[in-house]
Order: sequence, then structure tokens, then C-alpha cells
Amino acid sequence: MGAVCCRPEPIDFDGEVNLFHFALLRSVGKGAFGKVRVVQHKQTKELFALKYINKAKCVKMRAITNIIQERRLLEEIDHPFVVNMRYAFQDDENCFFVLDLMLGGDLRFHLDRNGPMAEEVVRFYVAELSSAISYLHDKRIVHRDLKPDNILLDERGHAHITDFNIAVHYSPRKLMTGVAGSMAYMAPEVLTKRGYSYQIDWWSLGVVAYELMFGKRPFKGNTNSNLTQSITKDSVKFPEDAQQKHSREALHCLVALLERDPRRRLGCKTLDDEAREVRAHPWMRDFDWDAVEQKALTPPFVPDSKKANFDASHELEELLLEDNPLKARKRNANLDVNSLSVDQRTLEEQFNVYDYKKMNRRSYFNTSQQIVSTITANSSGPDSSRPPTPGMAELPAALTAEIDMSTKMMPVTRTQAMELASRQGDAESSSHRVGVAS
Repeated sequence: MGAVCCRPEPIDFDGEVNLFHFALLRSVGKGAFGKVRVVQHKQTKELFALKYINKAKCVKMRAITNIIQERRLLEEIDHPFVVNMRYAFQDDENCFFVLDLMLGGDLRFHLDRNGPMAEEVVRFYVAELSSAISYLHDKRIVHRDLKPDNILLDERGHAHITDFNIAVHYSPRKLMTGVAGSMAYMAPEVLTKRGYSYQIDWWSLGVVAYELMFGKRPFKGNTNSNLTQSITKDSVKFPEDAQQKHSREALHCLVALLERDPRRRLGCKTLDDEAREVRAHPWMRDFDWDAVEQKALTPPFVPDSKKANFDASHELEELLLEDNPLKARKRNANLDVNSLSVDQRTLEEQFNVYDYKKMNRRSYFNTSQQIVSTITANSSGPDSSRPPTPGMAELPAALTAEIDMSTKMMPVTRTQAMELASRQGDAESSSHRVGVAS
């Protein structure tokens, strides 16, 4: 009888997606009120990244609108150089995004580990990122927080934009004024509060490219006021040996992206032609753009597949410090939404389930925040941008082992903790978001 009682309930893979559908693997990232870990779909064996956000913290930080907005934008997006959403769902404690898994780490990690990158590496990233930016702008989406921390590499070395928490739809007829993003990467028109639009993403790409190439950003300031002054007033200067180490075309492209006047900035003269304008630049025009879009080109840098390209301390924190570790839980069948606060009810009602194998992508552009539409679409199968799932044997051990949470019940000394962190991988600490968010 005991064996019957302990037998796990069968998983209904034909029903709505939920956390029971996934095996929880390693923790690989942490944000202001969310965490990221590797998961494997128990039926298909596909690997994904699971981003989960605590509802209570979300309410406390007044981030409800951002979370729902991010959820809606990601349902619309599907591109080879974006970290695409594949599933979304919630339980009583958390909201979940299931995203494409990127095993190569973010560019901040590699910049901190290896220093400035070769011009050909940066040129390759700019080509792929420009494709993603043009796609987003075609969808009337501005990212607003492009920086090395938000650019992830897959295991082959292709670049992908992630973190749409402060991305928004924009209207060509109305400028935005809210100061949002990471200050060091903000365009001058954001900081002067005179109104801005999609052009700010091209400025941010210029700051990113400069930082990747030279190991430092083009504008400096030890206070927010000084940094604002530098971004809005200082001219772009290169290291003394820049002309000896880099091509004239590369330096010209950086200057063109960091043009203070958004009307003259590279990629910004006309919205409908921004991709063509960037691709026509001498630094970019030698690319086979069809091959770029198909990920047919060989990346000049391939991340080390034998190492964990993430900060190992996230896993250590999950093991030792998390009082309420993540696990699949059934929803409260008797939940009365009328008893919830306004924010809690908004999350409950508007953070809708999404399943990329059963539902078509859709846009919420020009849709009121209060309107919720239900999708009833036939299964269209996996989208073309879905990257192939690498075999488990190809992954670092730090990613493939399931966590034995019984470790939390054992006394752990500082020495043991450091040894555990060391075994998780040779990783540097990733930088935190700076600046202000909307």
C-alpha cells in the first residue's frame, strides 16, 4: 500500500503547461526579483531557460505592469537573434517564462573574463544584433536596455538580445519621455528628457560595440550628473592606438552609431530603411545577409563548452540561502480572486498561459492594459527560430545535474561552500544592472 501512496501522479502533457512538465536543473542567473535556471521538458527532453519571478516581490516593487508588458511583448517576438519565449504560466507564488536556452554566457561575462574583443568578433555581433534591432523596430518595439549583460551567446557563439522588462511599443507619431534603462548606455535624448523613440537602440548598440572593442565605455562619469554631462556633451574619443589596431570603417561605424542627433544617427534616417542603411555601411556591407539571418556563418568566437559560462554563486545561493526553494506545486483550486489585492488580481488575470506548440504568436500593440484576449489557435509546431537542443552529454556537468535539496539540511562550513562553488565552474561574477528603470 505504501508504494501505491507514494507513486507520483501522472503528468498531463495534453493539458495546460505548468512546472510539473519540467525537470529543474541548475540555477544560472538572478535579477532584481527573479531567477533563471536550466530546465528540461520531461516529455520532449528539450532544454530551456526558466525565468521565474516571485509575485509578492513583484507587487512590493510595483513591477506588475513591467511583468505583464514583458510577457505580452515576448508572445509577439520570434527571431533568430532574440531569446524567444516558448512557454508562460504561473502558480500561486511565481510567474514563469520558459525561454530559449543560451549556453554561451552573456557578453559581460566574456568581456570581464577575456578583455577587449577582436574587431572581427565585434563586427559579427553588430551584424547579428542589428538584424534583431531592425526586427523589433518593425514590430514597433524599442528595447531600451541594450548592454553586454543583456546579450547572450548560444553554444555556437551567435548573439541574442534578452531582458525585455522595460521594452515597450512605441508610436512613430508620439515621442516617449520616461527615463528607463541603464544610464551608461542611454542615448542623449533620453537623459535630456526632450522625447525619444526607436533611435535610442542604435545609440546603445554603438556604446556596446565600443565597449567590446576597447574594454571601456566611450563616456565616463563618477556621478550620475557627470555621466549625463559626458553623454550629452563630450565627443567620441578613441584610445591612442585605435587607428593602428582597428580599421577606419570600424571606427567610422562607431562614430555614426554614437551620433548625438538621432535624425543623423546610423540606422535612423528613415524607419522603413534602417536595416538597409546599416547593411550599406562599409564596415557591414561585405556580409552575406541571407547567411547571417539563417545563422549559416561560423561565429569567430565559440564559448568554451567544457566550462559553465555563468556565475557559479547563483547555484550556491540556491542551495544554502534559499528558504523556499523552487518546486512544482499544485494551484489552489479554491482561490478567490476577489479576495486578492488589485495588483495580485491583475497578475492572476493577465499573466496568461502561452504554449508555442499550441498557440500562434500575436501582438498586443494598441491594446489597452485592461483588455485580455484569449487565443484559440491550432498547433503550428515549433517555430523556425527554435534552436536545436544539445545532447545532455554536450553540456557542462554544472548544468545537467538535478539539485539534491537535501544539501540544505546539512551543516555546511565556509570551506565546504567555497569548494562547492569551485566545482560549479570557473566563472566570474556578472555585473549588475545600473541606472534607472521605468
